[in-house]
Amino acid sequence: MKLGAFSISLSVKDIHKSKAFYETLGFSVFAGDIKSNYLIMKNGNALLGLFQGMFEQNILTFNPGWDESANPLKDYDDVRDIQKHLKNKSIKLERDADETTSGPASIVLYDPDGNTILIDQHV
Repeated sequence: MKLGAFSISLSVKDIHKSKAFYETLGFSVFAGDIKSNYLIMKNGNALLGLFQGMFEQNILTFNPGWDESANPLKDYDDVRDIQKHLKNKSIKLERDADETTSGPASIVLYDPDGNTILIDQHV
């Protein structure tokens, strides 16, 4: 299964402090808008999302159809195919994608320890 680019989305208390902290670790702003309380930061192939006031816990995020620079991939597994695979393996989804559509869509599930996993396709 090809899940695409991976990042962790962190729920932060102070986006300005978090931005400064991760900049000291070599991350730089790649996307987002600090005025809207979210940034995507990058260090090499590592992606880190900072989100203030948008969700309660940290989220593991996968982006089918994108590489770590948000470039479209020619060969990837569509989120609806991933969804079918997970359902066939009896994995409970918290949020499903509409299987009658194509293009951007997302699904949400939890791992056995309650960690949120977002599979978010933008293409």
